[in-house]
Amino acid sequence: MTLHDWIDELCDALEIDAEVDEGLVLDLAREAAHNVERPAAPITTYLLGYAAGLQEANPEQLEQLAAVATELAERWGGEDKDLDVDDEVEEAEIDEELVDVD
Repeated sequence: MTLHDWIDELCDALEIDAEVDEGLVLDLAREAAHNVERPAAPITTYLLGYAAGLQEANPEQLEQLAAVATELAERWGGEDKDLDVDDEVEEAEIDEELVDVD
């Protein structure tokens, strides 16, 4: 069984139809694990998915959200733990006009 097979089976079991960019999720998990601490990896990817779901993010918007999280994790690994990420969050906020709400 491959990772892609696992994702397909999990989506079926959870009764969801989702396209997953495994590379994006795994890259973010790696950055969180290495720069924050290992348990941050699943929490970070969960929160990325949660944010994407709430904002009905398209693939491009998901990449923007992941970039914000990755940058935060990379900066967190540095010496300055007092981060101000308001600018990054504002850049990643999704323009409601682009979201098609039924």
